[in-house]
Amino acid sequence: MLRNLLKGRDNKSDIESDAEGKQGNWFNRLKSGLTKTRDQFLSQMSGLLRVGRKIDEDLMEEIEEILIQSDVGVDTTLVLMDNVRERVKAEGLSDSSELESVLKSEILNLLGEDVPLEIKDEKPYTILVLGVNGAGKTTTIGKLASRFITDGQRVVVAAGDTFRAAAEDQLAIWCERAGAELIRGGERAEPAAVVFDAIHAAKHRNADVLIVDTAGRLHTKKPLMDELSKIGRVMTKAHTGAPHEVLLVIDGTVGQNALMQAKIFNDAVPITSVAVTKLDGTAKGGIVIGVNAEIGAPVKLIGIGEKIDDLRDFAGADFVEALFTAETEDI
Repeated sequence: MLRNLLKGRDNKSDIESDAEGKQGNWFNRLKSGLTKTRDQFLSQMSGLLRVGRKIDEDLMEEIEEILIQSDVGVDTTLVLMDNVRERVKAEGLSDSSELESVLKSEILNLLGEDVPLEIKDEKPYTILVLGVNGAGKTTTIGKLASRFITDGQRVVVAAGDTFRAAAEDQLAIWCERAGAELIRGGERAEPAAVVFDAIHAAKHRNADVLIVDTAGRLHTKKPLMDELSKIGRVMTKAHTGAPHEVLLVIDGTVGQNALMQAKIFNDAVPITSVAVTKLDGTAKGGIVIGVNAEIGAPVKLIGIGEKIDDLRDFAGADFVEALFTAETEDI
């Protein structure tokens, strides 16, 4: 029986080695996930930062163009490059090879301090999840639930997207995988009522975390924004301080449209954190740099793949280093 379970593996060390291989090195996986972004960004930037080129306005404008093409955003790029120009002048820099370290540090300044998504003392700690359909909301909720449960937390999930039967079904599958409890009201149920019931159920069941899913119809439609505002008000009345976290999930592949979505969602319910997904599928991952600067909410989570642990706390230093580091080894 043991041989059948191992399927030909020779010994325990083989199994341990395989487990380590599956986990991998996060930084290498991050580099791999950012391949498309880095290939566009780094290949162009490396040529500009070659040793011997004089730092002048033409060079600065070329760097600006690369940043904008990488979806950093026009406004954010202008702020970033103004800061770089000030550093160049203050430090008396003249060779283009000296700019890489300046760019890295100024990008980090824009990203701000790392703020991990952590469960505070409130019980249940409520997380309201926003985002358009297709952004990866359901997957993100499932991965978060799994993460909290692995850490020993009891998790309840509210199926607040009642406009699509498929949304509840997908959420049910993720909750079953993660071991989370799902509160659902059925198709066309009043979303705010479902959330209200979920809060009381979470309290009754002594849950540590309540994650609330919401509808993700086109963000330009006013009824959805009104609905989200109502959910926010209901949560505040039903539980002190709720929602404790308002997490916006944005698809990294849609570029500047994601920032437009973020601003509109922020008008409905003030966003406290952002999760950027699908960065492994885009050449424009610079969107991560612009989010905090544009809407004032930090990127707390980053997704670079489909594995359960490919959603991680965002670390600005790792992101910037991976963006500037060539991939020289197999992952």
